[in-house]
Amino acid sequence: MSKAVPTATAGTATCPPSFAAPRRVVLDTNVLVSLWAFADSRYAPLRRAFEAGRWQALGNAACLGEFERVLDYPQFALARGDQQAAQAEYGKLVEIVAAPAAAAAPLPRCKDPDDQKFLELARDGAAEWLVTSDKALLVLARRQRLAHLFRILTPDAALDSL
Repeated sequence: MSKAVPTATAGTATCPPSFAAPRRVVLDTNVLVSLWAFADSRYAPLRRAFEAGRWQALGNAACLGEFERVLDYPQFALARGDQQAAQAEYGKLVEIVAAPAAAAAPLPRCKDPDDQKFLELARDGAAEWLVTSDKALLVLARRQRLAHLFRILTPDAALDSL
């Protein structure tokens, strides 16, 4: 006769927090640039959360393509090598999310159509968080229209969670 084995819950005595699944997080392009191109020291703890494996970065072709384009903006004056290094460092940490094969949960339309891809990525990648400083996305957070799928929060709010 086999004995029932109790299940372990992450963050409890039987399953310490170090074994908890990483938090699934989408970063918008502005946050990515701050963390990987300019190493914004104020938000450095966020980058360390990814590097330590506590958070799992999510990406897709559209979002990574925008990151690549923005790194090349003349106002940033980033050398090609620095752009490539930022992409490579982030690329080591990001899980690529494929588009869903079946119909996915509907999303509200973002006022800025260029930001819709971050909502779709968060939904398709089963993200817990979408971290952004973009006003159009933060408006959706205030309206709580996506609370049943994922949370939209500022980098400062993400820092407060550490």
